[in-house]
Amino acid sequence: MRWFLILLFSCSFYVQAQDDLLAREYINNGAFEKALVIYKKLHEEKPTNSYYVSQLVTCYQQLEDYTTAETVLKERLKISQYPVNYVELGYNYQLQKDTLNAQKNYDLAIISINERANYAYGVGRKFQEYSLLDEAIATYELAMQIEPAIEFNMQLAAIYGEKGQIDQMFNSYLNFGLTNEGSRDAIKRFIGEFISENPDDVNNTLLRKVLLKRIQSQPDLYWSDMLSWLFVQQKQYDKAFAQEKALFKRDPQQDLTRLVDLAETAKIDEVYSKALEIFNYVIENAQNPALLLFANQRILEIKTQTATVKDYDEINNIYESLLKTYGKTSESIDLTVSYAHFLAFYLKDTNKAISVLKESLDLRVSEPKKAEIKIELGDILVFEERFNEALIYYSQVQKTLKNSTLSQVARFKVAKASYYKGDFDWAESQLKILKSSVSQLTANDALDLKLLISDNRQEDSLQVALTQYAKADLMAFQNKTEGAISLLETIKQEHKTKSIIAQVLLKQAQLYEKQLNFEKAKENYITLITNYKDSILADDAIFALAMLQLNQLNNPDEAKKGFETIIFEHDDSIYFTEARKKYRTLRGDNLQ
Repeated sequence: MRWFLILLFSCSFYVQAQDDLLAREYINNGAFEKALVIYKKLHEEKPTNSYYVSQLVTCYQQLEDYTTAETVLKERLKISQYPVNYVELGYNYQLQKDTLNAQKNYDLAIISINERANYAYGVGRKFQEYSLLDEAIATYELAMQIEPAIEFNMQLAAIYGEKGQIDQMFNSYLNFGLTNEGSRDAIKRFIGEFISENPDDVNNTLLRKVLLKRIQSQPDLYWSDMLSWLFVQQKQYDKAFAQEKALFKRDPQQDLTRLVDLAETAKIDEVYSKALEIFNYVIENAQNPALLLFANQRILEIKTQTATVKDYDEINNIYESLLKTYGKTSESIDLTVSYAHFLAFYLKDTNKAISVLKESLDLRVSEPKKAEIKIELGDILVFEERFNEALIYYSQVQKTLKNSTLSQVARFKVAKASYYKGDFDWAESQLKILKSSVSQLTANDALDLKLLISDNRQEDSLQVALTQYAKADLMAFQNKTEGAISLLETIKQEHKTKSIIAQVLLKQAQLYEKQLNFEKAKENYITLITNYKDSILADDAIFALAMLQLNQLNNPDEAKKGFETIIFEHDDSIYFTEARKKYRTLRGDNLQ
């Protein structure tokens, strides 16, 4: 008997759920009469179910039968004086333009918060559902006033944003971030949607004023952190650095992590002069040997990126001096790997680089650190075109650190090395596995390379153009920029009708940019956009050209056109968010 009742209840629940799904579909299609029939039946079966009441009332309201809707709601209030019911009754009056009775019921709902602050969750949400934003604000603020432990700042921020009250929105987000430390990165993302790189933008100015006011009235590291973050968004690294220095001087006992993070961000943004200045400040003030070593290493890497051949001897001497100071130990592994990379890719002294790395493998270091050494060894062997030896080291990393990010990187390098030497079958098999890589960056790179191989293998059974392109790609990896550009030019001339030309134009443009030959790069991007507008690389070229116009050719109007094209014609592009932000900045939008 017991099992029979359970089965009967389950069947009844299933039928009701199916009826509800059908009724919702009717509502979505505007068939409110049909939905009404179903919800009347469901309401009769379960008169205490508040969801069925709400859906039933919605049907009556859509059919403009406000009197029956009012009767249903008043009957509901006799059963339960849950304050959300007052909101629904008030809204029913509002639909009839009876603002007096509407406000009366809204007030009853808000007053109920005095009895029980938790009512604010349902009441506030229902007010928001009906776009009664001022009432929702009053509800949430009253609840927090009565019970400070209750948190509605995120809801308030969303409402203020919808109302266009940006300063209030900022305040609500900041209030939430102050008491919820784990949410601060998310708060930056939310606020980031409303500001731009332009320090004179209205919203940037509002946020700066809000933060300065808080710093003056309620000193807290969080406000200073947010102000420094704002300066970084505005690319004002000098102001961010001044802010961070002031914080450090106030409390010299704190570590220098924040300054290191700022320097790293400046480095990523290629503001190398400021990154060097910050790292030098870290060196002047650091007591921790590991931090000193890290800062010195970063300075050398930046100098290498910005150096000319005549500077290489000086950089080499500094590397050797540092390694002599710190010794070739497990603590200096990162510096050693960096030095080996410099030796191979800049001084072209691959023998010494390989020797340095092999010596490091004899040190007692963790498996992940050994993996990093082996990956660098593999890269240098690829540089030497000793592909089979490189594959051994990459494969060792895969075997030792299965399913790790480093293992995924090693697998991608196996595929890339196979591609360089023309073994496209093996390369493609590895790339298929990597498409679902845990590392999004590796997955994206794998997908790009797989598409390059598969698309061009289908078009050219002999794979002549693809083989030549892979050779040019290898030369670019080897820092043989001029040779790579020349070979790509040959491909352009010999394979004019092949789809690989779009890839050739993009790669060549990137190499021209590396040579600071911006006009040539511009020419390539325009050719790609004009002749290959349906290519999957079109948005890459449009965005790259816009950035070139903005940062190198000092032509913001043309840059704006490029960003606009991404927004309106390539809304699925990976560059969409960044293009929209750049476009808004150039147009001087008030980002509401």
